[in-house]
Amino acid sequence: MPTYSALTTLDNRESADALAEAMEAFEPAPTGVGCFEIEDGSGRHEVGVYFEERPDEIALALLAAAHGAGPFVLSEVPETDWVAHVRRELQPVEAGRFFVYGSHDADRVPAGVVPLLIEAAMAFGTGHHATTLGCLQALDRLDAEGWRAANVADIGCGTAVLAMAAAAIWPEAAVIASDIDPVAVDVARANLAANGLTERVGCLEAAEFDASGLRSRAPYDLVFANILKGPLIELAPAMAAATAPGGRVILSGLLTTQSSAVTGAYETAGFVAQSHETIGDWSILVLERRQ
Repeated sequence: MPTYSALTTLDNRESADALAEAMEAFEPAPTGVGCFEIEDGSGRHEVGVYFEERPDEIALALLAAAHGAGPFVLSEVPETDWVAHVRRELQPVEAGRFFVYGSHDADRVPAGVVPLLIEAAMAFGTGHHATTLGCLQALDRLDAEGWRAANVADIGCGTAVLAMAAAAIWPEAAVIASDIDPVAVDVARANLAANGLTERVGCLEAAEFDASGLRSRAPYDLVFANILKGPLIELAPAMAAATAPGGRVILSGLLTTQSSAVTGAYETAGFVAQSHETIGDWSILVLERRQ
């Protein structure tokens, strides 16, 4: 049975959220509705909707126009075995000592690496994206320099690959991972179990540092936040409050053109820039909380 996708873009998050909420009541009922920032620095957002039966294009156009969006682009989605596709396309990733792989590549894990198993069906945050790769490399460099953390948080954890990496190289460290998306939290917990780290890494659904389970464990020696420019800037004061003096933060999810704005926000909040790495169009920042 074919499925259908409908995509449009809007100039700001508020309008995109309003349209996405309105789509929830659309008939025929969508099987999924998403709202995402387009990662090109424009501030524009995309609303994507999926249907099991073909929706009325006129009704879609009227709803889009009412929210200041362009007409939805409606497409038929071909039937694809996405798990098999991902397994074919996603090869193991090496980031410093870390080796990120799927279970289908278990026989390819070399000796002398820190292996991190991420199931191929759970493809966001696998290490293939430059930002995740860069965060793993930044962690490896800190450890190689002799720096250690005893208390680690991974904010917006996705698959929890960064939290697992810290737990793997620092067996005595307390590590917690959180995400605002309940699906991501389920994915993270599944990956923790697959790597034998359920007892080592706490995992919870939370927005930034709002949950008591995160606040009660602060201050942290190391915080990962691989999210987006806007949330990173908004998070800066809370990040400063939750990071111990002399602690580090590893930030990514931002384009190179956005790095100066994020660095400036964190310097204002009490951090000192330590390093700025780029991979393609993406930036990875390491900053230290001033003593």
